Amino acid sequence: MTTSNDRPPEARHRPVMLRRCLDLLDPALRDRPGAVAVDCTLGLGGHSEALLDAFPDIRLVALDRDPAALELAGERLARFGDRATLVHAVYDELPDVLARLSIPRVAGVLFDLGVSSMQLDEADRGFAYAQDAPLDMRMDQGTGPSAADVLNSYPPGELVRVLRVYGEERFARRIVDAVVRERARAPITGSAQLVALIRQALPQAAMRTGGNPAKRTFQALRIEVNGELAVLERALPAAVAALSVGGRIAVLSYHSLEDRLVKRVLAEGSESTAPPGLPVIPEQYQPRLRLLTRGAEQPDEAELAENKRAAPARLRAAERIREAT
Repeated sequence: MTTSNDRPPEARHRPVMLRRCLDLLDPALRDRPGAVAVDCTLGLGGHSEALLDAFPDIRLVALDRDPAALELAGERLARFGDRATLVHAVYDELPDVLARLSIPRVAGVLFDLGVSSMQLDEADRGFAYAQDAPLDMRMDQGTGPSAADVLNSYPPGELVRVLRVYGEERFARRIVDAVVRERARAPITGSAQLVALIRQALPQAAMRTGGNPAKRTFQALRIEVNGELAVLERALPAAVAALSVGGRIAVLSYHSLEDRLVKRVLAEGSESTAPPGLPVIPEQYQPRLRLLTRGAEQPDEAELAENKRAAPARLRAAERIREAT
């Protein structure tokens, strides 16, 4: 029997809003020999492959913190030879990666945030609340504490903060109380064990709406384990700074915390920084970015019919229009 893990990467993952991402990046990459595009979130390589196919003159640098993803994507992109450079790195390390590769500026940057299909589909990673697995959730399993470490070692108040801030879980205190009682008896190690605790802790009314009641807790733990928001807060300004004038950035996010951060960084870049009241705005205060999307764009109905995992996606994009001074 063929399992999801036996299938090639292109069969396991459908890149979200692919056509729209390519259209947004097209003016910066089309007919630009030697231009560099960066895929900050390689995953299984779907977006990277499409970029290399659509823009045959570009060079691609792709980052991922997950060694398993790098291996699978490397096989998928092998046909492009030295046009594709794959790097084991977290995307806030982009400035260091570009410096090591002697790349001063890039023409395009793509972020496809969140957890990849591969990580969701591999039960032993512990990302999915729908199947029992060890509570790991590390995108790079070779470093840092796991979700089980967080659950079993964080003080109760810190756990409440994680669930409230990163999961927007209004019943965080009730869930943490249940976790603390359980871990006093024995360590919490499996996803099914955690899901059962959450179901027991929540009021019945809360479990009748909003999908799986464990969704917010699992999101919060994943963000905490991987430092996702802190990494993104450093990575976005660095990516904008790496763009040449005329370069473009496109960012796909999958929950409100990511999208708000993306919105803020791009909006700030598109606004004048001049003190109020100046009759003429000097060059150094002019906007650095031009927004390319009106608000956050969402997948269309056709894509949602083919790929339900695209449903939460929100896409924002901008173009670099001025050098920093």
